[in-house]
Amino acid sequence: MIPTPLEERLQAKLEERQQKGLLRTLSAWEADPAWINLADNDYLGLARDPVLIAAAREAASRHGCSSSASPLVSGYQQPHLTLENELLQWHGFPSGLIWNSGYAANHSILAHLPQPGDLIFADRLIHHSMISGILQSGARLIRHHHNDIEHLHSLLREHRPSRGISFVVTESVFSMDGDSPDLAALVRLKEEFPFCLMVDEAHATGWYGPEGSGRVNELGVTPGIDILVGTLGKSLGSQGAYTLFRHPALREYLINHAGDFIYSTYLSPIAACTARTAIDRVRQLSGEQGSWHQASRDFRDTLRDHGWEVPAGDSPIVPVLVGDGSAVLSLAAFLRSHHILVGAIRPPTVPAGTSRLRMSLNRSFNSTTAHQVTALLDTWRAAHPS
Repeated sequence: MIPTPLEERLQAKLEERQQKGLLRTLSAWEADPAWINLADNDYLGLARDPVLIAAAREAASRHGCSSSASPLVSGYQQPHLTLENELLQWHGFPSGLIWNSGYAANHSILAHLPQPGDLIFADRLIHHSMISGILQSGARLIRHHHNDIEHLHSLLREHRPSRGISFVVTESVFSMDGDSPDLAALVRLKEEFPFCLMVDEAHATGWYGPEGSGRVNELGVTPGIDILVGTLGKSLGSQGAYTLFRHPALREYLINHAGDFIYSTYLSPIAACTARTAIDRVRQLSGEQGSWHQASRDFRDTLRDHGWEVPAGDSPIVPVLVGDGSAVLSLAAFLRSHHILVGAIRPPTVPAGTSRLRMSLNRSFNSTTAHQVTALLDTWRAAHPS
């Protein structure tokens, strides 16, 4: 069969990615207890927690398997309202919304709240969902060096909107580097520059903060955050996302203007009930945070002692910087052959030259696993001298 012009064009682009070692492929993963899974974001191991599974079963029996409608029709049900209220109390915000995904939440906020004439100051490493929304908004995007408060300060001083509003956008734990900005310093900047501050807590919730409520609460800066984004699908072991607002008008505006919210069948009540139960489990487990943080620090130290490039920190995200995309794929495949699953992250997800293994720890991670993984990394390196 002769390929169509569209097929020819797409095939050429795919071959180009293949040659650069950047081609993405899709493969099904069958959970196996014999494997060590360091690829997902189930940081507290709640996705298979018996208490959450029981809550999901009860929710399915009581509410059915689907919300069956968009939220403004009949999809917004009592489980969603109950979860929403619990999230407000947990994080200390007056208003919020639940979304089908973190991508939809970030994209919708930044596509609809900023407008032409506004300025958006964003960390260079913010998530693609944020960038996608910003580019749709028509506002001007100004990016600052990663976690560089001084650079942000200079940009805020240099660029003051003649009309419109300024936004500052960041993450409390960055998804690919596992590091954090100085949130207290960011909030202090608001005393000099009036801006709307948005913080994505997706990778901090559960792992940090009083009762697992995240970095923002841990640092005591909640009153200075205008928009907080969280996820239900990582530490909470469920599915979906939420946004919390300092000013209720933001919620009402998005209900009226955000197509991702208005026109999609809403999150399953099963997911909402499961997430609500997960908050209680996170609270129960929060006293163990110190041991999780220490395990992360110790693993990083071990890797560095063996000559691997790993940033310091105590988050659940441990990146091992390799640089070359093909080498990262080879290393991930080697670990997989030994029943260890890790993420192989390459451009454009991360900047060129910074391809890395992304390892996600969970609360059961221990020194035995750390030394097992490190030994395998060393074995691969010995067989692949640079």
